[in-house]
Amino acid sequence: MLHRASRCGALLAVVLCLPPSGAGAQEAAVEVDSKLAEIIAGSHRAEKSRARDPYRHPGETLTFFGLKPEMTVVEIWPGGGWYTDIIAPYVMGKGRYYAAGRNRAAKDERIQKSIALYDEKLKANPDLFGEVIVTELSQTKGDIAPAGSADMVLTFRNIHNWMKFGFEKTIFQAMFKALKPGGVLGVVEHRADPDEFPDPQALSGYVHVEQVKQMASQAGFEFVASSEANANPKDTRKHPQGVWTLPPSLRLGDQDKEKYLAIGESDRMTLLFRKP
Repeated sequence: MLHRASRCGALLAVVLCLPPSGAGAQEAAVEVDSKLAEIIAGSHRAEKSRARDPYRHPGETLTFFGLKPEMTVVEIWPGGGWYTDIIAPYVMGKGRYYAAGRNRAAKDERIQKSIALYDEKLKANPDLFGEVIVTELSQTKGDIAPAGSADMVLTFRNIHNWMKFGFEKTIFQAMFKALKPGGVLGVVEHRADPDEFPDPQALSGYVHVEQVKQMASQAGFEFVASSEANANPKDTRKHPQGVWTLPPSLRLGDQDKEKYLAIGESDRMTLLFRKP
């Protein structure tokens, strides 16, 4: 059962409350439908997950991408399920949610642990996640959903990982293949300083907007629009451990911890593409 008390106090069509000062640059307030707002405020989400909302703006982000309950949605590499908690119950009963996870044959222990934790999460709450369809996405596994079946593919802070190992082209092709004509690709990624020389491997975790647009274009996508919902002007992008210096990773531990907590999570691009 979802907790029906919205933090902004609305049960009809709502405008989500703005984040704390400095948490992220905001455009005009975005109207989020009541069901989505209720799920975001739901008690099924862990407190540590909800603590990230002022930086990740899930209501504004998903509304910008055009998410509707009847859609077939594919989320790429859902990790611990931060967005699964929101999207899966939102489309349950009307649409479909595919979780295109990591390669289950991978030998990396961290990948195996992540897969196991995600599986446990789904099994622990069948009322919310019983309809989730788990698929795989890697350099060699690209059938993330039946070809031409998805209304929307979403990827949150993943592109730098693909660039590091040089298989971003393969992933973009898989996302394009899964979408039906007119379907959309929503991208959130750590945004590099446009004045800095682009790193083809994105080793700092930051990616140039033009790099993402080029990857998408080469796969066949058309650029539609961008949003500043996940911008953070406090992020200088100049950190000793790259983007992982900032929360939630805080890779430096207690060293300058308050400084990085004050900055918040990274500055992020939010881009929308369409399959012609």
